Amino acid sequence: MNEHTKIFTGTAILTNRLSYLLDQQNIPSITKNHTESGRLAGFGTTGSNVELYIFNTDLENAKNVLDLFKKEIGF
Repeated sequence: MNEHTKIFTGTAILTNRLSYLLDQQNIPSITKNHTESGRLAGFGTTGSNVELYIFNTDLENAKNVLDLFKKEIGF
């Protein structure tokens, strides 16, 4: 069973902001930055390849934070 759910994909700046907001509510998150990983490996990617994951058990608690964040960025 998968323990984590992807809740956001975007730029590093937006993903870091959402991660910070979640952290303020004591909701841990994992960031996967495919652009940076590709750069370090010697090849690149295009687009917004930063993903944010949280535990499935935190989905309900994160819903309000995510809704406010989407409103903040006009999503």
